[in-house]
Amino acid sequence: MGNSALFVSSISLGMMAQLGVWAAPSSHMTPAVTRCGTTHSNAADIDQAVPVLPRSTTTIDVYFHVISESTDLSGGYLTSEMVNDQIGVLNDDYASSNFGFSLISTDWTVNSDWFNNVGPETTQQAEMKAALRKGGSASLNLYTSGFKSGSGKGLLGYATFPSTYASAPKDDGVVVLFSSLPGGSTTNYNLGRTAVHEIGHWLGLYHTFQGGCSGDGDFVSDTPSEGVPTQGCPVGKRTCPGSQDDLISNFMDYSYDSCMTGFTLGQAVRMDAQVGLYRGL
Repeated sequence: MGNSALFVSSISLGMMAQLGVWAAPSSHMTPAVTRCGTTHSNAADIDQAVPVLPRSTTTIDVYFHVISESTDLSGGYLTSEMVNDQIGVLNDDYASSNFGFSLISTDWTVNSDWFNNVGPETTQQAEMKAALRKGGSASLNLYTSGFKSGSGKGLLGYATFPSTYASAPKDDGVVVLFSSLPGGSTTNYNLGRTAVHEIGHWLGLYHTFQGGCSGDGDFVSDTPSEGVPTQGCPVGKRTCPGSQDDLISNFMDYSYDSCMTGFTLGQAVRMDAQVGLYRGL
């Protein structure tokens, strides 16, 4: 909880016992899952949020990039219907925060190296984004991958923050596990909320458990302090003394997809402020 700040995120299929977060650049129990692996930005990126949520909806152009190791669904080759279903989830889940998403194009690339080895700060990521990324700071490039090895092994997804665009525009975007899309095969994480979570980072949000029970936390005043990320869908979870119950239904926690239901007003205000400052939206 608190003011406002930024970072780069990643979710992963190995955790809840380990947090997949990398050091800041200048720029999911079967087994356990590492819900997210995003790199935090530094304190100098904190900005002042506007006091009320804007009335009009901000629509974000989306360029969807399907990366696979074969032309089979099991190899990551998604259908247009699956892509459209994910866009539908994004629009439903972000509607109350006054954000919408418009799918501009979808492309398919069969590349086993990218599918298996893409991860934060890898050669494969650099190659993939250099070849496929479209648009500018206001355009969302959403990639799907397999996360089978390297720095991305076990991840559900990761993202870049608005504040890093200026210094590393070619790295900008969100990468999610292909089987986390609606109807996918990743148990408990297959309703499309991985993309919702990671895009929250791309729009400037931290995890609700950022900073634990002390300090500025996620720099949002209406999200209760949270000592540790949520696993599953617990009832009455409270990890910080003197605080209210943890907001396990928030899209920026690590709960199962089925538990996640929304953002707070403060988070919506923060996202609007961040994209206005760093993405020109």
